[in-house]
Amino acid sequence: MTKLSPKAIIIPLLCVLIVFSNSHTANSQAVLTPLRVGERLEFQIKWGFIPAARASMEIAPVESGITGAANHFILRIATYPLIDLLYKFRERVDSYTNRAITRSILYKKVLKGHTKRDIKVIFDWGKHQARYTNFAERPAPITIPDGTLDVLSAFFFIRTQKLVVGQTIERPITDGLKVVAGQLHILKHEKIKIKGRLIDTFKLEPELKDVKGVFEKSKHARMYIWVTADSRKILVRLKSKVIIGSFVATLVNYAQLFPAKI
Repeated sequence: MTKLSPKAIIIPLLCVLIVFSNSHTANSQAVLTPLRVGERLEFQIKWGFIPAARASMEIAPVESGITGAANHFILRIATYPLIDLLYKFRERVDSYTNRAITRSILYKKVLKGHTKRDIKVIFDWGKHQARYTNFAERPAPITIPDGTLDVLSAFFFIRTQKLVVGQTIERPITDGLKVVAGQLHILKHEKIKIKGRLIDTFKLEPELKDVKGVFEKSKHARMYIWVTADSRKILVRLKSKVIIGSFVATLVNYAQLFPAKI
């Protein structure tokens, strides 16, 4: 069996966050979406048939003192105990945006385990700059265009948009060190089965050309994601096939979210 790459466990779920966004307002109109404080989506990530990690995405209250912030999104990822023996990974990401989710205000990422990070990106919209720090690392600020989002808030922004099959949607995304043009292709409507239940979804394909790590080594890396084909556009599955194998992230608390439909 191919040796499990520690980064490969986590990268697929994070890559989808980099490309979930939209700037073609002519073809993608904003819609009212029930993004509610208290929502929590839970996922299991498998490498092949091996359960590798758990993840959650949630909408939390905004703490006082963060000027301009009206939304607070949180991502948590943790490897399972068996995988911890090979590579322990614990990550928490916090993203703060304005109410419309059209600009990021603050982005924080804390990584513990085999490697450690304490990243903060402050968005200064008066100067159109993003300032990145990671412990003592403090590079020069980068220039950001209007509408720039961080990698986590971009996912929630897509849930405020109307999806149209055949559309390719884009938006500038930054991690504080550089800005990339995130792209997402809306492929088709598709019914998928989770635990014997059919769910009506949109099948989407992120563009991976700007994604580093394991995808950088595979010219034919592909990723597909499925979101519910309703106003909520909730992520229910992610699949990727890369040089080291296949990954699937599946929503595991879907019964709590769709009691009337599933």
